[in-house]
Amino acid sequence: MKIRVLGVIGLGLLGTWAAAEPVNGKVAKQAVFAPVQAEVEILPAAGLPKDQARALEMVGGAQPYYGAIAISPQDGLMSEATVAAANYHDTDAASVVALAECNAKKTAKKPCVVAALIRPKGWQERGFQLSSDATAGFRAEYDAKSGALAISVATGSWGLGSGTNAKADALADCAAKPSRPKDCTVVIAN
Repeated sequence: MKIRVLGVIGLGLLGTWAAAEPVNGKVAKQAVFAPVQAEVEILPAAGLPKDQARALEMVGGAQPYYGAIAISPQDGLMSEATVAAANYHDTDAASVVALAECNAKKTAKKPCVVAALIRPKGWQERGFQLSSDATAGFRAEYDAKSGALAISVATGSWGLGSGTNAKADALADCAAKPSRPKDCTVVIAN
């Protein structure tokens, strides 16, 4: 099975939870999941036989959360159009990216569908979430006294700042990532 895993690309998308006021580091620490194992939910819209669903679960489970896998049902799971977008801050943003790439690659007439969602193991809605990489960076480097963390929902990018200019530094760090996101927003600040 060949699945193209996308890095981060910009779409000008901003999730509603990212537009809210920043949470503090303590709240964020309680809300995020461990930046390790992912679990995969196979969606009925894909109409996959059990063996293909199991294969997709194995491939998706090796990806960093949050993610989505889109397929072209008419082209089949093993086609070039099967795309995984991983390491985003939510499955909605990952789904948009995976679908766009799949639809650009498909040869069939019907549009692609999201076949699977990738979330942290034991996922449940907590009102705040970060990508696997942002979670690891937050846990390892966040300054609990004067820190800030900014994210790009569209690309999955993120950045940290600390000190008196923490928010501005976090925004600049996020915007300087290779994907050059334009939607960086501070989501954690102390």
